[in-house]
Amino acid sequence: MAGTVLIVDDSVTVRMDLSDAFASAGFAVRPCASVAEARAALAQGAVDLAVLDVLLPDGDGVELLAEIRASEASPAVLMLSTEAEIGDRIRGLRTGADDYVGKPYDVGHVVAKARELIRGRGTETAPDRQAILVIDDSATFRGALAHALEDAGYAVHLAGDGEEGLRVAAERRPAAIVVDGMLPGIDGATVVRRLRLDAALRGTPCLLLTASEDRGAELEAYEAGADAFVHKEDNVELILARLAATLRRRSEAVHGETASLIGPKRILVVDDSVTYLHELADALRGEGHDVVLAQSGEAAIELLAVQPVDCILLDLLMPGIGGQETCRRIKAAPMLRDIPLIMLTAIEGRAAMLEGLGAGADDYIQKASEFEVLKARVQAQLRRRQFEDENRRIRGELMRTALEIAQARAARALAETRAELIAELERKNNELEAFTYSVSHDLRGPLRSIDGFSQALLEDYGGTLDTTGQDYLRRIRAAAQRMGELIDDLLQLSRIDRLNMCREPIDLAAIARTVVADLRQQQPREEVEIVLPDTLTIAADGALMRIVLENLLGNALKFSAKNPTPRVELGMAATPEGPACFVCDNGVGFDMRYAAKLFGVFQRLHAQEEFPGTGIGLATVQRIIQRHGGRIWAESRPGAGATFHFRV
Repeated sequence: MAGTVLIVDDSVTVRMDLSDAFASAGFAVRPCASVAEARAALAQGAVDLAVLDVLLPDGDGVELLAEIRASEASPAVLMLSTEAEIGDRIRGLRTGADDYVGKPYDVGHVVAKARELIRGRGTETAPDRQAILVIDDSATFRGALAHALEDAGYAVHLAGDGEEGLRVAAERRPAAIVVDGMLPGIDGATVVRRLRLDAALRGTPCLLLTASEDRGAELEAYEAGADAFVHKEDNVELILARLAATLRRRSEAVHGETASLIGPKRILVVDDSVTYLHELADALRGEGHDVVLAQSGEAAIELLAVQPVDCILLDLLMPGIGGQETCRRIKAAPMLRDIPLIMLTAIEGRAAMLEGLGAGADDYIQKASEFEVLKARVQAQLRRRQFEDENRRIRGELMRTALEIAQARAARALAETRAELIAELERKNNELEAFTYSVSHDLRGPLRSIDGFSQALLEDYGGTLDTTGQDYLRRIRAAAQRMGELIDDLLQLSRIDRLNMCREPIDLAAIARTVVADLRQQQPREEVEIVLPDTLTIAADGALMRIVLENLLGNALKFSAKNPTPRVELGMAATPEGPACFVCDNGVGFDMRYAAKLFGVFQRLHAQEEFPGTGIGLATVQRIIQRHGGRIWAESRPGAGATFHFRV
């Protein structure tokens, strides 16, 4: 089932005509003669498309459209009414109609437009079989081939002549076309040529059938662009085999990227002469086009603001702004300037032609009672527009391809540069490892010697030195020991990024208890209150988090030492960034203006004599937290303690 269509029109003829056409195309149909019937039909269930007349016996079709648009399940809507009042068309489109077709209409065009609207909303059920179009004037052969194709699993569309076949091809976009070489009107070879000239259909595989034994027929078929040539006398199995082989070889071009030139087009005709307007409209509708009529330049511009068209026929001399000014305004609008525009005039002479073309018209033609030349010029402009659109699409694809190639090259260059940097980085890391070993081995020895010999001097020869000499030796020892501490802390900082990290659930409170026990041995102070939770589970590396707690708890104890009732706490609390662990104390605190210096190497906010330390501990803590993908920050006031929050 192609979908469900609601048809609302008070004309019995129109309802029956459209109902038969939609039913033949595979749609379920709900015909209605009034607004009341339409409301009842909509209450029965959702529809995919509503075809609405404007003038109804019990209401206004545009008002019904507004009701439909306000409903939860809003289908595609196609307005279908006379061209007598262009205001109805504009009002309907502004109210929310997806498209508008004027009466008299071509039933094939209405069904094709309905499929397009439903397909655009993604509600049309996709066929589960490949569709084959058979074009043959013999009802017997056509039926027999269709039956065989259906037995082979194909869906089948049928046409009795070339003109009908081209229309069906444009509407249904079949997977392949089987066309008889001898047809009334245009022959099969011409059908294939027309298909190959159409950007939307030129990739469709074509099999040309013939009853002729003339070898020239085969050459003509391939020259026309056919993919395969089959004699009608061959059995059906051979035809099916050739079709299957052709489908296997078919290009992967996507039908539908470009509008078909063969399909019906919407043409706007602007002329203040009602008689000429309708004569020209009848001639164009005879070609299958949807014709929109306007009697002034102002009305044409107002219409173009709400409905696109494929071509414009514009009278040069009209009351109001006139054809020349209308043309200028259309060509000045970015969304309209590419629409082919043909200027019409009854004035003869070179000056009138130059005037029309100078206003921006794409072509110029004198009015005449015979419309064959005009129809040919319209087709030429439509073909030119299609070629331009196709070229624009191809250029866009080429630009996208070039951009993709450039991006791929840039990505490769970036990958190569990144690889070079990673080599380079490994070399630097190796050099850093060598430097670390040198610091650890070569510098520690001399420092131990300085400290050891200074201590020996104090113990063995301290009696021979005066107080000043003994003080010098003590300072030498203290400096050596401090240098050793600096080296140890720097080595620890340098190792943080190279240590293997294993993130797993750990109890931070349990780690904190072992750290506190070690700190109490180093700095035994019974009066310090240390508050720890029973458990504090986070996902992190246990060894690295021990280093974090050693630094944060150690700092908290150090900077709260001068408080008569020192207090240190570990816990978790809500923050603007989410739950975060914290270590807080009631120590000396610091000024938040200098908070940015806290986590820098060798950055200190207090004098060494007041609170000893290397100034590397918090830099190490930050490095560990960042390795976990987290963040650490501090809050404090002078004399009011400090709180360090961290999230991993």
